[in-house]
Parts: sequence; C-alpha cells; structure tokens
Amino acid sequence: MNRLKDKVAIVTGSTSGIGKGIAKMFAAEGARVVVCGRREERGAAIVNEIQSAGGEAMYHFLDVTKPETVDALLADTEAAWGKIDVMVNNAAGMALKDGRVDEISLEDWDAVFASDIRSTFYCTKIALPYLKRNDKASIINIGSMAACSGDLGSTAYACAKAGVDMLTKYTALQYGKDGIRCNCVRPGLIITEENADKVPDMLKDIFLDNIEVTRYGSPDDIAAMCVYLASDESEYFTGQVVTVDGGLNAHVPTVAQFRALASRTW
Repeated sequence: MNRLKDKVAIVTGSTSGIGKGIAKMFAAEGARVVVCGRREERGAAIVNEIQSAGGEAMYHFLDVTKPETVDALLADTEAAWGKIDVMVNNAAGMALKDGRVDEISLEDWDAVFASDIRSTFYCTKIALPYLKRNDKASIINIGSMAACSGDLGSTAYACAKAGVDMLTKYTALQYGKDGIRCNCVRPGLIITEENADKVPDMLKDIFLDNIEVTRYGSPDDIAAMCVYLASDESEYFTGQVVTVDGGLNAHVPTVAQFRALASRTW
C-alpha cells in the first residue's frame, strides 16, 4: 500500500473498463486520481467509490478527440492539486466498421486514428510541460496485443496501436533527461464488467485455449503493472512495451492445434 503516496495521476478513459480499474488501484495505493471521460454520471460514481474507500479523487470531463478538453484537464488538475506526476493515456476506441483493408472507409480509418493515436500524442504533448516541473514523472500508454501481429480484422485499430508503441519509445528517448519516463502496457483479452456479456463465448474459448495461465485477464492485471510503472520502483524502466496477456504471445500461433494432436491416440 501507499506505493503512489503523494502522487497526482490522470487516467484518461477511466469511467469504465481497464481505465476504471487503474484509477481505483492507483487511489488504493495512495495517489490522488483524476477520473476522466465523457460520462459524468459514471465518473462521479467511481469518484464516490474511491472516496468511500478512503482515497482521493475528482472527476473531469474529457473527450480526447477534442483538444480543448485535454488542455482544460491538465490546467485544472494542476490548479486543484498543484502538480501532475503520472499521465495514463488509456482512452481509445474501435470503429464499428473497422475490418479488412478493403472494407474500411477513410472516414472510419481517420476516426480510429483520432481516438487511438492522435489523442495519445496530444495528451502526451500537452502533459509534458506539467510533468517537466517534477523531478520524476511517468507517462503510461495503454496499447494492445493487436499491435503484435496480423489478424483478420480490426486493421485500423491495430495500426493505430502500433503507432502508440513507437510514440512510447520516442517520448522516452526525447524526454528522459527531463526526468520523464514513458512506457506502454499491451493488454491481452481483458474481461470487464462492461464487455463480459458482449465478447462471444466462441471467441473466449479460442483465447482460453491459447492463454497459458488458464484464465482471462481482468482490469486489475493491467492496473497492477501500471502501479509499478507509476511508482518510483520503476525509475530505471523506460521506453519499454510490456505485454500483459497471460502468455498468449509467448508461443507459436499453432500451439493449440499441436496440443490437440498430441492428445490423440494414433
């Protein structure tokens, strides 16, 4: 406990899912947390939950596709709490019409890039002057295992998240001497309160066949890694892309089929 004591952390897209899990665990570890997103009612409920558990939090509206709301978020956070130590770029989106290369319109491609890579770039850019005012600061980008290898769909999303990987490395290189570390966490399949009933059972079964820890991931799995990256424990850790996927990408993609063959009686 208290691994993040006295730190001020912003977690974008924290009114649901992985972001909510990060915000709650940060607060449990002693950070003052800004819960932000477009859904004020949900944000207020999470703030109330954190405060009821003895933590400190406030809600701020944020639409990462609108730069003026990013500007206001950073300025208002420093005005309220005097500094910003940690910036978690978690907010993202997937276009409903994302798919194969020949199926994606330019409008849908641009929409995914606006919510997934342009927003991460802009939040980082605007946060840098605030973070530089501290001796130690941390930027944590939330990427995706979709950036690890090709797939049959979600092309725009995967390409945008691959950009997040490289933005992480460039940010770490360019601002390390200013005391700013930057790392990226790539989640695997994470089952949340919001998506538990939306992920098809067939897809869950495919993933479970290939996950080495025999369970799906949870927001707490990602939050725990983010706590480490936000804390002073990781002060020698920067420019890295860390995959938290239960071992999904640790093996060749045919492992499930080979296992099935191995169990057969010839």
